[in-house]
Amino acid sequence: MTSLLRSVALAALVTLGGGTAQAANTIVVDVATGKVLSQQNAVQRWYPASTTKLMTAYLALKAIETQTLQLDSPVVMTRSAAFQPPSKMGFKPGSVMRLDNALRMMLVKSANDVAFAIGQTVGGGSIETFVAMMNRAAADLGMKDSHFINPNGLPGEGQYSSAKDLAILGTAIRREFPAFTDYFSTEGITLDKASINNTNGLLGRYNGADGMKTGYICASGFNLVASATRDNRTIVAVVLGAEGPIVRERLAAEIIENGFHVNPRSIRETVADLPTAEGPPADISAAICSAAGRTARANERESEEKRDEAFGSPFMTELDRPRNTVPVRLGGAAAGRNVEAGVSIIADYGIPVPTWRPARPGEPGAAAPASAPAPGSAEAIEEQRRTELRPGSDLLNVERSRP
Repeated sequence: MTSLLRSVALAALVTLGGGTAQAANTIVVDVATGKVLSQQNAVQRWYPASTTKLMTAYLALKAIETQTLQLDSPVVMTRSAAFQPPSKMGFKPGSVMRLDNALRMMLVKSANDVAFAIGQTVGGGSIETFVAMMNRAAADLGMKDSHFINPNGLPGEGQYSSAKDLAILGTAIRREFPAFTDYFSTEGITLDKASINNTNGLLGRYNGADGMKTGYICASGFNLVASATRDNRTIVAVVLGAEGPIVRERLAAEIIENGFHVNPRSIRETVADLPTAEGPPADISAAICSAAGRTARANERESEEKRDEAFGSPFMTELDRPRNTVPVRLGGAAAGRNVEAGVSIIADYGIPVPTWRPARPGEPGAAAPASAPAPGSAEAIEEQRRTELRPGSDLLNVERSRP
C-alpha cells in the first residue's frame, strides 16, 4: 500500500461509526534517547491547531538563547495581531507586554492574538518572515510532515503536522530549554483580578505531568502534546484527534503510564526512523462538530461528574489544591524599536507622528557605516554561532536589510 493510500485508509478509520471519532493518532517518545515507546498512526498528516504555538515558543526561546531578544523585550499588540479570532486576550492595539508574560499568556490561554504578536516580534516586525522561520526550523528538526502558515494554529490550507513531528518538536524543547519547563507547565495565570486556567488537564492530576500544549479545531479534534517526568526520566506523548478533552486526557495518561513501564533499551526505533506521509491532512470535522459529536462530549461531561476517578482514569487524581498560578500584566518591558521602556500602551498607536531620524549616508552628520567583523575574529565567530543557533536568522537579516 502506498503512503497516500495508507493515509486515506487511516483517515477513514477516524470517521467510522456514525460520525463519532473512533480513534486517535498517538505517539510516546523517550526524550533522552528519542526511542518510540508506542505509536498509532503517528505519521498521518493532521491539523495541529494550537499545538502550533509550541513552534512559536521554540523560536522565541531560540531568540532568547542567542540574545537577540530578552525575557523583558517588548511585544506589541499590533492591529493585525489584535484582529485574530478567539481564543485571545483581547488587548487593544498598541498594548505592550514583556516577552516572558506573552509566552505564558500564549501557552496557558492559547491566545491567538498574543501568538501573532510574538511572531511579529521574533520576525523583526514581519509575520511572513516569522512563518518562514517556522518552516526552516521544522526542516532543521526533521519535521518532514509539517508546514506552517501562521504562528497560532488557526485553520488554513497548508497548515499541517503529525503526531510524529509534534513529538520531535516537544522533545527538542525539553532537551534544549530545560530551564523553561515551567512555562509549559504553568497551571494558570492571573491578570488583574481574572484567573485563567490551563486546558491541559494532566497538570496537577497526573503524577509527573509537566507540560506542554493543547489544541482544538473542528477539523483536528482535540489534540495534546504532553510531557511527564519521573525518576529523572522524561517522556513526551502526543494525542491527535480525540473526540473530546476528557477522552484526550484519559488516553494521554494511559499511554504515558504505559511508556514509563517500557525500557528504552528494549527498543531500536527512534522517532526519526519513522516514515513520512503524503497527501492532505485528515479532516474529522463531520465527526467532531456534528450534533452527534457534541452530544458525545456532553454525555462525557455528565458522566465525569459521577465518576470516582478524575477523567475516568486510574492514573489521574482530582486536583485537591489551589492551582499554581503566575501573575501576568501589560507593561514593564524594556525599551525596544519604537517602544519606550515601561509603557503598557503606545499612545496614538498607528498614527504617524513626526520623529527624529538619523542622517542618511552622504548627508551632513551621517555616521560612518559600521564595518563587518574581520573573518576569523572572535566577533565573527560569535556572530556565526548565533546564526547557527537561531533557525531562520538569515531570513531575518535579509528582511531587516531591506529599505
